Formats: sequence, structure tokens, C-alpha cells
Amino acid sequence: MPILAERGSDTSGQLDSRNRLVIRVLLVSAFVVVLNETVMSVALPVLMTELQVEASVGQWLTAGFLLTMSVVIPVTGFLIRRVPTRTLFATAMVLFGAGTLLAAVAPGFGVLLAGRVVQATGTAIMMPLLMTTVMTLVPVARRGALMGNVAIVMSMAPAIGPTVSGMVLDLFGWRYIFWLMLSIALAVLVLGLRLITNVGETTAAPIDVVSVVLSALGFGGLVYGLSSLGHSGGTSPVMVWAAFAVGVVGVVAFVARQLVLQRADRALLDLRAFCSRTFTVAGVMMMLTMAALLGTAILLPIYLQSVLMLEPLTTGLLLLPGGLLMGVLGPVVGRLYDRFGARRLLVPGTVAASAALWSGTLFTAGSSLLQVVGFHLLLSVGLALVFTPLFAAGLGAVPPKLYPYGSAIFSTVQQLAGAAGVALLVSVLSVRSAALAAEGVPVVEQTAGGVHAAFLVAATLSLFSIVGAFLIRGSAPAGTPAALSSGASRPLPAHHR
Repeated sequence: MPILAERGSDTSGQLDSRNRLVIRVLLVSAFVVVLNETVMSVALPVLMTELQVEASVGQWLTAGFLLTMSVVIPVTGFLIRRVPTRTLFATAMVLFGAGTLLAAVAPGFGVLLAGRVVQATGTAIMMPLLMTTVMTLVPVARRGALMGNVAIVMSMAPAIGPTVSGMVLDLFGWRYIFWLMLSIALAVLVLGLRLITNVGETTAAPIDVVSVVLSALGFGGLVYGLSSLGHSGGTSPVMVWAAFAVGVVGVVAFVARQLVLQRADRALLDLRAFCSRTFTVAGVMMMLTMAALLGTAILLPIYLQSVLMLEPLTTGLLLLPGGLLMGVLGPVVGRLYDRFGARRLLVPGTVAASAALWSGTLFTAGSSLLQVVGFHLLLSVGLALVFTPLFAAGLGAVPPKLYPYGSAIFSTVQQLAGAAGVALLVSVLSVRSAALAAEGVPVVEQTAGGVHAAFLVAATLSLFSIVGAFLIRGSAPAGTPAALSSGASRPLPAHHR
């Protein structure tokens, strides 16, 4: 069976050279696949024009990508337990490369979307593999610092993505975005096959095909229903509600089946991680945060290019400072978590993120670029204070044997919430813009009004994250300076936290 105990460190709590190398290679690989998630944000308005599709259709390049990940990721808990690390890494990068090649040569929107779906299958494996490896190999006292490095991947890659996308669009065209990603992916694959080693042992465990089908129907139905709400052409209301019904029934049946299978340790996605209140609250907060973040990542380029009439490169450059700030703060927040715990970071972080989203409701056709940059910087600071504590506290609150499933659950809710957030906010934008068009409002004002309505929804969702921040375990992790200096008592077992 896989590694269940924390190991790979000496008595001082330092990782040995082999395990440091494994984590570094996985960090670089994760950086590449996460970078790919956001390259479409700046390119979307261009693709909408060149491929002659509306925003409600074009957003499927992002929503479909995230939806695929939310369907595939539940399987990764099973894969991490059964497939050797090196083999799983190679599989993920080959799938990602194949999807990138398909997107680069796509003759139209349908093939481009198919390429993004194949890309997503590789991406879906990489992040849970990274998170499980970190939780397995890194001592408790250093998890915050290592999660800070993971935060760099989650923030720097999305920050660079729009900028790189804007530069390539201005100089070459959208196809070259994928050619660039393919060259990087191939280099990382070669490097990984030379350097990466297997982490832990594997176990023979049968995959439950019924669970895979129920997962696809459940998550797919919910996100398809959300996305269909914004189709200006008007998907049949019966089809929309049928999709929601299939989604709800599928998720309920999936959960019920996992509860039965986990009694014999055969679940596709072991849900016993939810026995921890900290893990459950962190998962809900992760959903809310990702819904607002990725929805905003789509809204902001549309606003900048369709309302303020900026070029793609300028759009990417405006988004770069905030992402770089998140990357710089990642290690700092990690060290602060190791010293002070989660709550002291989560409360100010959620408040800052919420304040930024509320300021986004003030955007108009006449807003200044300084106002937009200020919004993005404040949002970036808030998110930097949120992501590392959520990951470290949430996964640290479950028993080690559940790390693969906890990582898969976190990644699943992230991507599902991201897909739902993109679909919901773009749907709100489309519906509000259509209503303003019916009133004879100018096109630019239509889009500005739609953006305002979408930001209002995102800001409202952010208020629930503030409440959740107060429910996360607030003490510093055991063995850290803060815990020792305060005379903290021995912590409860992980499943009681």
C-alpha cells in the first residue's frame, strides 16, 4: 500500500535530497499545467471573434476544461494508491502534451474544445499527485513552508499565463500559445523521466466503474445546467432543469455508493475525510474562493478588452503585478502559517478578498486603469493569505492514510467550483447584457452592466468565506515555535480535529 506515514526527513525535520528532488520536479510540472489553465482568459475575446462564437459558448474552453478535471480528479485517489509515482507522472504529462498538440492544430472550435478536454485529463492527475506527495514526505512543522511553494505554483502560473498569452496573441496568433505550451511540456516530461523516482509502495485495488459513471453524470449535469443558463440562443428550459436533475441524482448516488464501498476500503473517493470539521469547512471555503477567483479571471479580461478597449498584451500586463504579488507572498504566508496557524491568516485574507470583489462592483465604462490594478492587487493579497492555510490545515486534519483521497477531494471541489463559478458569472453577465440590449443600451454599456451584475454575485459569495474563516482551527501546528512557546497541549488525533 502507499506511504501512510510522514517520512523522508532527518531528525532535524529536513527533507533528504531524493525527496526534495521529487517535490521540485512535481512543482515544476504542476506549474506548467496550471499555467495552461489561464492562458485562455486573455485569448477568449480573440477566439470569440475569430471562431465566431458568443461568450456563453466560448467560456466552455475554460468551463469544459474545469468540468473534465472535476470528473477525472475523483479517480486520482485510486490512481495514486495503485500506480507508481513515475508512471503516473509520465501519464499525466503525455496526456497534457497530446491535448496541447490537438488544440494547436484545431481547425475549429469543436476540435479546440476536445484538445482542452484531453489537456484537462493530464492536469487533473498532477495537482493531487503533488499535494499527496508533499503531505506524505514533509514533516508537520515544515508543511506551511512547502505549501507556500505550492501557492507560488497556484498564483505565479495564473499570473504569467495572461501575460504570456497576450504577448503571443499580439506577435503570432492564438495557435502559438499551444505550441509554446507543448514545447515546455515536452521539456518537463524529459526532465521528469530522468530525475523523478517512485514515492512509496503501491497496492492492487479494483476500480469501481459505476462510481466513475456516477461522478461524471453528477458533476457534469450540474455544470452543464449552470452553463446553459447563459446561452443567449436559449437552451430549452426543460433541458436545463433535466441537466440539474441528473446532476443532483448523480452526486447523491455517487456519495451513497462511496459510503458503502469505503467500509471495505474499496471506495473510488473515500469520504471519511469529511469526518474532520476543519477539512469540511476548508473544502467549502475552497469552493467559494475558487468560484469567485476563476469567475473573476474570466470577467476581468472581458471587461478590460470589451469595455475599456485594451489590447490583449496590455490586459495581460495589467494582471501581472497581482499574480506576482501572490507568488512573492506564498513563502511568507507559509512561514506565518507554520508559526501562527490558520485562523490568523484566513480572517484578514477573506476580508481583503471580499473587499476587493465589492470594489469590482464599482467598475463602469469610465473606470481608470489604476482602479482596476488596485482591485487586482487587493484581491491577490487576500487570496495569498487564504490558499496556503486552507490546504495545509484542511489536509493536515485527516489521517495520513486518507491523504490521497483528501487531496483528490480538495482538487475536485476546486475545479468543480471553478467551473460552476465561470459558468455562473458568465451566465449572469450574458443575461444582464441581453436585458440591457433589449432596453436599447449601447453595446459597451451592456457589457459594463453585465460585469457589474456578475461582480455583485461574486462579492456576495465571498461573505460566506469570511464566516468560514472563524470556524477553522486557529492554533498553530504542533511543534512549531508558537505552539511550544504558548505551552500548547498535545494535539488531538487528526480525525478529531
